[in-house]
Amino acid sequence: MDAIWPLPRRALVALVWVLLVVSVCALGLAPAALAQTSAPPAAAVAAPHQGGGEASLKLPDLSQATFVGMSGRTMLQWGLLVCLLGLGFGLVIYSQLKNLPVHQSMKDISELIYETCKTYLITQGKFLAILELFIAVIIVFYFGFLQHFEGIKVFIILLFSVVGILGSYGVAWFGIRINTFANSRTAFASLAGKPFPVYAIPIKAGMSIGMLLVSVELFIMLCILLYIPRDYAGPCFIGFAIGESLGAAALRIAGGIFTKIADIGSDLMKIVFNIKEDDARNPGVIADCTGDNAGDSVGPTADGFETYGVTGVALITFILLAVPKELVQVQLLVWIFVMRVIMIVASGASYLVNEAFAKARYATAAKMSFEAPLTSLVWVTSIVSVVLTYAASWVMIPDLGDGSLWWKLSTVITCGTLAGAIIPEFVKVFTSTSSAHVREVVTSAREGGASLGILSGLVAGNFSAYWLGLTMVLLMSIAYGVSTLGLGSLMAAPAVFAFGLVAFGFLGMGPVTIAVDSYGPVTDNAQSVFELSVIESLPGIKGQLKKEYGFDVNFEQAKHLLEENDGAGNTFKATAKPVLIGTAVVGATTMIFSIIVLLTNGLTQNLDKLSLLHAPFLLGLISGGAIIYWFTGASTQAVTTGAYRAVEFIKANIRLEGVTKASVADSKRVVEICTQYAQKGMFNIFLAVFFVTLAFAFVEPYFFVGYLISIALFGLYQAIFMANAGGAWDNAKKVVEVDLKEKGTPLHAATVIGDTVGDPFKDTSSVAMNPIIKFTTLFGLLAVELAVSLSAERGSGFTSVLAALFFIVSMIFVLRSFYGMRIRSESGATPAAARH
Repeated sequence: MDAIWPLPRRALVALVWVLLVVSVCALGLAPAALAQTSAPPAAAVAAPHQGGGEASLKLPDLSQATFVGMSGRTMLQWGLLVCLLGLGFGLVIYSQLKNLPVHQSMKDISELIYETCKTYLITQGKFLAILELFIAVIIVFYFGFLQHFEGIKVFIILLFSVVGILGSYGVAWFGIRINTFANSRTAFASLAGKPFPVYAIPIKAGMSIGMLLVSVELFIMLCILLYIPRDYAGPCFIGFAIGESLGAAALRIAGGIFTKIADIGSDLMKIVFNIKEDDARNPGVIADCTGDNAGDSVGPTADGFETYGVTGVALITFILLAVPKELVQVQLLVWIFVMRVIMIVASGASYLVNEAFAKARYATAAKMSFEAPLTSLVWVTSIVSVVLTYAASWVMIPDLGDGSLWWKLSTVITCGTLAGAIIPEFVKVFTSTSSAHVREVVTSAREGGASLGILSGLVAGNFSAYWLGLTMVLLMSIAYGVSTLGLGSLMAAPAVFAFGLVAFGFLGMGPVTIAVDSYGPVTDNAQSVFELSVIESLPGIKGQLKKEYGFDVNFEQAKHLLEENDGAGNTFKATAKPVLIGTAVVGATTMIFSIIVLLTNGLTQNLDKLSLLHAPFLLGLISGGAIIYWFTGASTQAVTTGAYRAVEFIKANIRLEGVTKASVADSKRVVEICTQYAQKGMFNIFLAVFFVTLAFAFVEPYFFVGYLISIALFGLYQAIFMANAGGAWDNAKKVVEVDLKEKGTPLHAATVIGDTVGDPFKDTSSVAMNPIIKFTTLFGLLAVELAVSLSAERGSGFTSVLAALFFIVSMIFVLRSFYGMRIRSESGATPAAARH
């Protein structure tokens, strides 16, 4: 990198801040002549633009509408009670899991994993504080200096951006804490040789996270609705949404990089040294366990928190912008939030019912399909959610519009709720251990080695994008059709509202979606905890377990159960990813509409610029694809280089003779390597995204709209393809290990290589698309407002200069994401561009 940019990292960061300060100063010091010579002709100037955007929106009085004999405000206050019950549900399960029996050898390992996770999260918290400063500069400058908001209002926006970050960060911390309780308890439960407890503990942990996450997010949003002054609620919502998107994006990117560096570094040792899965002598295994939580628990939990919040903010914004009558605004706002409260009730009740049936069926069984009760949980929750949606809508809004809109709106939400159940079924077709596509990967690898196995996985990923894409199109088409049946009398652009409700419906069984996603890291860690505890080699362990816990242990059966359950965890981790990316894309549609409404002064001007005939719009569409593919490469590059360094260290320090465990110091060193490259990768990527969003917003507003549409669509298919290809490779390895029992064979080596290719596909690049799309769109709301305001005050020439400046800064970080992360050449020399 020195050959291209001869500054160390700190100097480069300082430069960025100097550029920002210079930009701010330039706004006040730019000669008046610049504004005069650059100003567009008077005939081309649109109607005066109302500044402040969504932050200027004022909520209606929620008490002016009544529902079932009570005001909207009173009804939502009852929702707060449900949120507290959901929070209590999560905390009770937390306590139950903590008090489950566990052998000390396993507990020690899970606590070591938690300590490394804690160190990682503290480091990430410091990085989030730095990133928040970048957002704060823009917020203060735009709202304080350009829009002349009073200081308290600017402070509230900043405060709630911090609340959003802390929400994402806090639920992520809760997630790793409960998962690191559950991993050792699951490993211990396997010793009794019964499959049901091995299933029940991870799903219980997942439900704890899901219920707490959704309850906390909804509680915060209800408090804003109910207790913040109505003219301040808009800034609170926007600040909250930007903050949680920032937190989720950073934690998803860094966690995805960390986990796959560790996973690849650990997995490759199985081939290099022909050692078993999670061999305690491998110093990469602890880092791998930490990564399971950093990438598969911290990332998804923060992502889930942000997804539910941002989707809600998008719908609130749409209603306030597109619905002219205040009474209808109140009816729709209260209805939407009651639907969210019902989501908590439906998920909790469905879990309890499903668990009762699963226990009755499998409690004493010697064998069970781990996927079966997870599948039934998803479908039971989906059906219960649909029934409650129609029932509650019929009770709450029977007279809305022409009197038939209650079932029409319920039908639109149902399209999304069903997607939350149908999409996982399609994902299982391409990623389940029993699927034909995964079996084909194994068959290909047996005859053609890693090459043919990888090609078969690519086929599975591409086919999955086709089928899942068409599924989303079908469900959105139904929603669009229903939106034409009377919604237009209440609002502008009813189809956009329908798409927002579909995204809302995707989340209709939110706690369960989070629960089945969180199932995976617990099962993965449980397998590792078993091996790392070396419990089999402890003297007199069988007698001790019989005496203290009352069961005879079968270690081989226990390991088989944990490995089989890990396959189910892999599958259901895969099923949650398209649901979350689907909400990002469908929900982004609603947020982009908000930008369009503001740019076109309520859809009355410049609509011709939302066309391929308007060159900037077309160029924006093309630019979005470029950013998505750069992001894919940059995130994979960070994993590749980090894994190279981890493998290099492990090879030099692994000790296989005369030891039973790797040294704690070596294990911590691998964790440090993973953290180092996760931070570098995340920092470069995030700042590139931050500045390119500013740059493209300043180029031309309709260019930016095209760009936002493009990253959503490119990101959707790239994410689905990568996630499901990676899932197919992951479970192909699991088939070889569990079903075929061919560990240590050339076939196993081939599928391990396929899995290492799939690791950054499924757990780094693809999953980070969701928060990146939503952060860009949300921050874009602010950025394009800033650009339009500056253009009106200083002229388009000045904003073009700023666009070029911001793009140059973004290019610095784009270059650093590759040249600053390069691997040494084969000759051993370090290329000048790779030094950092």
